[in-house]
Amino acid sequence: MAAAARKLELDPKYDNYDFPTTSATPQSGHPGFTTAEQDAKVHQLRMMLEQGGYKERLDTLTLLRFLRARKFDVNLAKQMFTDCEKWRKEFQGGVDNLVRTFDYKERSEIFKYYPQYYHKTDKDGRPVYIEQLGNIDLTAMYKITTADRMLSNLVCEYEKVSDPRLPACSRKSGHLLETCCTIMDLKGVGISKASSVYSYIGSASGVSQNYYPERLGKLYIINAPWGFSGVFSVVKRFLDPVTVSKIHVLGSGYEKELLAQVPKENLPKAFGGGCSCPGGCQLSDAGPWQDSQWARTPAWAKESQPGVASNAAGSLRSAAGSVRSTKGSVRSVGGAGATM
Repeated sequence: MAAAARKLELDPKYDNYDFPTTSATPQSGHPGFTTAEQDAKVHQLRMMLEQGGYKERLDTLTLLRFLRARKFDVNLAKQMFTDCEKWRKEFQGGVDNLVRTFDYKERSEIFKYYPQYYHKTDKDGRPVYIEQLGNIDLTAMYKITTADRMLSNLVCEYEKVSDPRLPACSRKSGHLLETCCTIMDLKGVGISKASSVYSYIGSASGVSQNYYPERLGKLYIINAPWGFSGVFSVVKRFLDPVTVSKIHVLGSGYEKELLAQVPKENLPKAFGGGCSCPGGCQLSDAGPWQDSQWARTPAWAKESQPGVASNAAGSLRSAAGSVRSTKGSVRSVGGAGATM
């Protein structure tokens, strides 16, 4: 029998949510399904961080994600959080400013080699993230952009998953959504390209694992080539067992299983769905986060200076990107997804 949901204990100083805060499914340690002991650990972690001088990102939902990522070991969760805050301040002059100002103008050109985009939602209401690796050409891509800019794009897209994408999806679904559904298409990734691609997509795995924990809902790896299972068996040794359980490795006959998770009208035609967005699904960034009924100006845009705030909010439609970056990975999605 499923556990009954209980009201999330909110902290008036840090918790100012304008979206549902109870998870859809009854999982221990998730909002609405925490124990008294787990609630106490949230308070303990917050108090320890306050004593360390931290004042930002101490809301209950964030602290719960870090605690779940470390199996509710408060000391390990504290270390993970402080490492994350250090990274946020140092990365490209500061993540808070980067997300407000970064403009990935070369996105459409890079997508010719490596499409990675958010597109509508799955049957559970979560954002669907799609990535196609078959045409990756690092030599050509580095003539268009740089590895640093790709990584900056990854980070900005992670920030936009947190706000505005997931809050908009939560408002529409009527319950809290904290994860994404990822489709990784390996069509065209043959033996000759495999070593380059697998090395490439593994290079930024630490970003999601260490700094954006508990974001993976489901990961579908489709058109998996011969030999991929062997590669994945190595990769998954570095992943948490809970993360591994969310990953589905499929061959070319993936449509039935994929359509069981993603409504046909939300899935691009290229993958057996029925969607064909004007201008192409890849650059549409279609989803509840573009619908005024569910979308709100993200907190990071509100906190910026007036001119930048207007710019940042106005650029949301063009900010289709990744739950990971061109340097993302199976493990990268794991944090997001990894997202994971």
